[in-house]
Amino acid sequence: MKIFKEIFARIWALWSLVLFISTMFIAVIFYLPLMLMPFKKAAQWHRMVSKIWMFVYLNLIGCPIRIKGKEHFKVNENYIIVCNHNSLMDIPITTPFLPQANKTIAKKSFSKVPIFGWIYSWGSVLVDRKNVESRKKSYEAMKKVLKQKVDMLIFPEGSRNKTENPLRPFYDGAFKLAHDTGKKIIPVLLFNTKKILPQNKNFYVMPHEIRMEILPPVNTDDVTFNELKEKVFRIMWDYFEANK
Repeated sequence: MKIFKEIFARIWALWSLVLFISTMFIAVIFYLPLMLMPFKKAAQWHRMVSKIWMFVYLNLIGCPIRIKGKEHFKVNENYIIVCNHNSLMDIPITTPFLPQANKTIAKKSFSKVPIFGWIYSWGSVLVDRKNVESRKKSYEAMKKVLKQKVDMLIFPEGSRNKTENPLRPFYDGAFKLAHDTGKKIIPVLLFNTKKILPQNKNFYVMPHEIRMEILPPVNTDDVTFNELKEKVFRIMWDYFEANK
């Protein structure tokens, strides 16, 4: 039975790759107006096109997404969103399906991928984590995103969680940013992306429902950024354990 599952997952990976590339060539046409739009309008347009593209794509590969907790986003407020990170699927899922326009802090290296890198760059604040100057510039860029009333999405684990634990230890960046700007933090948890695209298997995709669960905002007043980091970590860890 296991060998048939492995064979199916490789065939499904090929189907998923072909679909991703073919739908991307169609989607890129609708991204072109971004070049003529002001910042916030461009972020909203990018999210809308990405949502349509990913809705079609995810359903065609048997990975529908179910979202809970959209009501925690309030009109005329923007937030710093922190999300767990288990799979390469996480970024193309979060940006489109979060309720408001957002930018993701993301690896600069992905921007070099033909066509996809151009789309990816429009939805991201790019950073080279090995370069101190790049990290400083990205921090200031994130502040500018928040000033423009667009949400900022950060994966505080830094890279994918390859452990058996619900979360890896958090880096400071998201919480320093919240402390400096006074923006509330909204924790978000993704479930099942690791089952769809496991980190320990090459060219493997297994259909599965995705769950995105949005938790209530965490106020940043009257706490240090370290206290805030520990508080958010505990909220996300406990929720994951209770709902996995």
